[in-house]
Amino acid sequence: MTIAIFTGSLIGAIALGVPIAFALLICAVALMLLQGNIDTTILSQKIIEGADSFPLLAIPFFMLAGELMNAGGISKRIVTFALTFVGHLRGGLGFVAIFASVLMAAISGSAAADAAAIGALLIPMMRRAGYDVPRSAGLIAAGGVIAPVIPPSIGLIVFGVIANVSIGKLFLAGIVPGLMMGLSLLLAWVWVARRDKAKILPRQDWNARLRAGIDGIWALVMPAGIIGGLKFGIFTPTEAGVVACVYAFAVGAFVYRELPLRQLHPILVAAAKSTAVIVFLIATALISAWLITLSELPSQVEAMLSPFMDNKILLMAVIMVIVVIVGTALDFAPTLMILTPVLMPVIKQAGIDPVYFGVLFIMNNAIGLITPPVGIVLNVMCRVANISMGDLMKGLWPFLWAELIVLFLLVLFPDLVMVPLDRLTRR
Repeated sequence: MTIAIFTGSLIGAIALGVPIAFALLICAVALMLLQGNIDTTILSQKIIEGADSFPLLAIPFFMLAGELMNAGGISKRIVTFALTFVGHLRGGLGFVAIFASVLMAAISGSAAADAAAIGALLIPMMRRAGYDVPRSAGLIAAGGVIAPVIPPSIGLIVFGVIANVSIGKLFLAGIVPGLMMGLSLLLAWVWVARRDKAKILPRQDWNARLRAGIDGIWALVMPAGIIGGLKFGIFTPTEAGVVACVYAFAVGAFVYRELPLRQLHPILVAAAKSTAVIVFLIATALISAWLITLSELPSQVEAMLSPFMDNKILLMAVIMVIVVIVGTALDFAPTLMILTPVLMPVIKQAGIDPVYFGVLFIMNNAIGLITPPVGIVLNVMCRVANISMGDLMKGLWPFLWAELIVLFLLVLFPDLVMVPLDRLTRR
């Protein structure tokens, strides 16, 4: 009964076009009705409590850092640096897209923003060089969803807050899976581009590469600085967001001189709007999470999954399949908000490490950003490349399958996540 009311009220509200945050509030009211106690004071208090979290301060700072990075010329220099090294290879612009996606993922943490920035720079070049545009757009879209996995990831921050899991450990645990996603795209691109007739760019000499490296050094050291600071305990994930903002502003304004002060106001407004949406979603999700616990919904889900509880790998595989299916119908944020409080008690009961689950859960949700019909990154790339959704999906399939294979490899071999994490957390 509880599951029916929870899913019915949520899906019904979403079907009527109610924004996700308010749909979660409707769901909370429905669960209160089930318990026979509607208290608007509790609702308002829980919203405030949901937003009153120190780790959530990392979100506005990383959102702002991403905006400053794109406006200040950091993204452009990352692409230029990659071009000088691999642009002359067969399919070279695809390799550039993968390299830029991984590096920018380690700076901004926003899939849609990264895909849009890289697509705007590379799609026109790939079109002129004779690359298959839907396939190129599919590669860049798949590269964009690495951002929620590699730190600093906004998705990992949100999961850490809702699930009460160490954000620092989540960040460090996401490094190897994110790099594996990049490697899978590299292998898939080599396979699909081996017979490509696209124009090959001229080989750059080492002087050109050195100039590009010197020009882009400020952009290239930013990810290393953030990850190194987290690994050695120099700053917390929240403080890392502040460091990223200050660094991106200083480099864009005073080193590259592409960030005039008059642009700061629209950049701050854009970051504030994005932050407001995310934090309000988290606040309403935590109300639902509290009521989900009171309604004993996790125990009912646990009972449904009880045939798989004795086998951790099988349980993780079943959960990942469920999340993949849900991700085709819901966007990243609602899937994360709705399923985290439902699944975490099951994960703890089964003895699965919450950090390991969190990384795979976020990776799965990230892949949902490129599954039709809802995937926001798909819609972004359709606009950037000026192609239809159908054409984009034809080019995307090899890369989508590559990332799904990585996901299920991590399900089968948890040590691929946990062993690197153990080594990174040692001092």
